[in-house]
Amino acid sequence: MRALAAAATAVAAPTPTRLRLPLLSRTLRSGHCRSSYSSRLLRFSCSATTMGDETSTSVAPQEQESTVQAGSVKQQLSGLVLMSLRATVPEVEVEPMVEVSAKFADYQCNNAMGLWSKVKGSGTSFKNPNAIGQAIAKNLPSSDIIESTSVAGPGFVNIVLSNRWVAQRIQDMLVNGIKTWAPILPVKRAVIDFSSPNIAKEMHVGHLRSTIIGDTLARMFEFSNVDVLRRNHVGDWGTQFGMLIEYLFEKFPNWQEIGSQAIGDLQIFYKASKHRFDNDPEFKARAQQGVVRLQGGEERYREAWKKICDISRSEFDLVYKRLNVVLEEKGESFYNPYIPQVLEELSSKGLIKESEGARVIFIQGHQIPLIVVKSDGGFNYASTDLAALWYRLNVEQAEWIIYVTDVGQQQHFDMFFSAAKMAGWLPGPNEKKFPKTSHVGFGLVLGSDGKRFRTRSTEVVRLVELLDEAKSRSKSELLQRLTENGKIVDWTDEELEQTSEAVGYGAVKYADLKNNRLTNYTFSFEQMLSDKGNTAVYLQYAHARICSIIRKSNKDVEDLKMTGAISLDHPDERVLGLYLIRFAEVVEEACTNLLPNVVCEYLYNLSEMFTKFYTNCQVVGSPEETSRLLLCQATAVVMRQCFNLLGITPVYKL
Repeated sequence: MRALAAAATAVAAPTPTRLRLPLLSRTLRSGHCRSSYSSRLLRFSCSATTMGDETSTSVAPQEQESTVQAGSVKQQLSGLVLMSLRATVPEVEVEPMVEVSAKFADYQCNNAMGLWSKVKGSGTSFKNPNAIGQAIAKNLPSSDIIESTSVAGPGFVNIVLSNRWVAQRIQDMLVNGIKTWAPILPVKRAVIDFSSPNIAKEMHVGHLRSTIIGDTLARMFEFSNVDVLRRNHVGDWGTQFGMLIEYLFEKFPNWQEIGSQAIGDLQIFYKASKHRFDNDPEFKARAQQGVVRLQGGEERYREAWKKICDISRSEFDLVYKRLNVVLEEKGESFYNPYIPQVLEELSSKGLIKESEGARVIFIQGHQIPLIVVKSDGGFNYASTDLAALWYRLNVEQAEWIIYVTDVGQQQHFDMFFSAAKMAGWLPGPNEKKFPKTSHVGFGLVLGSDGKRFRTRSTEVVRLVELLDEAKSRSKSELLQRLTENGKIVDWTDEELEQTSEAVGYGAVKYADLKNNRLTNYTFSFEQMLSDKGNTAVYLQYAHARICSIIRKSNKDVEDLKMTGAISLDHPDERVLGLYLIRFAEVVEEACTNLLPNVVCEYLYNLSEMFTKFYTNCQVVGSPEETSRLLLCQATAVVMRQCFNLLGITPVYKL
């Protein structure tokens, strides 16, 4: 995170002189609306002549080559299908429907039935959906990707990929790096707003999901070449600061001389000031006035505010360092100068109304209005969020703004997004264009009793303590296993520490991320640190085993990449190879739907497929040793990238 000085400077900065609302034409200028999907797929021109049910297509070969090398396999096939669709039914604009096939082929084009419903009765020469499917298959441009096609039932076009092309794609990745498999997303810049604890309050297990999920989304988008602004929207400007500052002044009049020692444990300090606030009306009145003096810029209050924020931030950093999470802080205070003119703009559009002394925006479909100025004249979450959104759209030029909070805040975001659409800041609800906003909701972390995860004293679980325990348990398990199998002598103390940390922290992250984020999940150290089933520990063992296979071969994999070749003659080799090259579209799906568990599922399935391959295909000492070692290496590389996307440090021996 940036130092507080940046935020403090921003607070004191002059308010903008003019509001510039985001123009929807930005979307068209940058080519990032859904309607541009076809143009992104079709990177080369083709000419088509239609004669009844038969269509011939000619493609410039050099242009075809440059196209099929970009994007995921699904994106590349979609580009070929798109050209076929334009040749088959030039009068109908339709997006390609390409999906992984479960039974009859590798991929399947499912456009025929939808097209039939659009063209039947219009004098078309096609007799039924199957005839359209036959034409789509016939009009597919010649490509090294496709081995064969067939048409089934009501026009489903089954596509079998070329073994040679799949093998070459894997080998190219090994030579040029996994980054060449990054998917192509329809945005160039995104804001991901996550973690967002409140200053002066300890991070606890309730912040765990936002931090882990947000970091994984950021990593996936960054891998996909999106410029990600990782925003920590901390609560650093609320009414609690009047309470904290007045308590500090009262207890330690010379607090500036003794510095951080005046506050000591911030959690104890917060509880003591809160108790005083709740039970002493005179102190409460002073605290409320203290907020006004702070927000008015009084130097003594600003100084105390900065000190409290600094102490709190250093405690947050301990957690972020353990989790290996990077954030840039722009808290509530940063956006405060922008609020008045943002509200003035909304008011000029007739959106803000007076209601019971407050200023509100009435949102269709909601019984209660969105309050943007409280009856006492103060600002709130909605006013800050509107100012932050304005800033992110206009100053930071973000095309996708993603908020990661618990599902309990869904209504707030629904209303807040609706207000932005009413203002013309965002496309309307039926327009599938950018810029856009998304709320990434998540469920609760539960204890074994099915209730919100807390300590025995009903206190929330401190995140630092939880992570320390995960590492401690992981180290204990590792020491026991290494002692029992006599391998403890092969490990240094540093290796034990690093591996225990990687496995322990990784187990906590994976146990969260493997679930659909919308559901609650039960926190269990025993379950997450198990080396059996779909756990991070099991996957770490699977990765370490692959590394061990390669080491025991005594072959230089870097040399094999350049001199060897991959073949996929055995059925289990082909299954593994085909699943490897689907990595990019899995990441694309996870980004599109904002679901990290999609990557977890892929990673677990990949480890299972590798196990089957290794069981049925001898590697070291076989005639196919070079090819199979390269498949082992490719699997390890993809697994490591999955770990990286999930914020998990892979281990190379266990």
